[in-house]
Amino acid sequence: MAASIVESGSPVLITSTNNVSTGACTLLGFYVNSTSTGTLVLRDGGSGGTAISGTITPAIGFHRFPASTNGILHATIANTLDVTFFFANQAS
Repeated sequence: MAASIVESGSPVLITSTNNVSTGACTLLGFYVNSTSTGTLVLRDGGSGGTAISGTITPAIGFHRFPASTNGILHATIANTLDVTFFFANQAS
């Protein structure tokens, strides 16, 4: 019998620049609930960490973004953006 693959993660809603995770994680993607010319930059290692994306100007809806971080996943948000991130914490 083949094993099932389940893509699921914890949701975190943010509307301004903030950390998404408290440590290393695997990001599945994010859902943009609302936006008004909002932009997003994702970083590995907190606010001063390495950018893992360029500047994203997302449309409303789900955006698949499979990525792993070695540290805190941080989202820098400019303008108005209401976004829910879906991620799984990495085992220590």
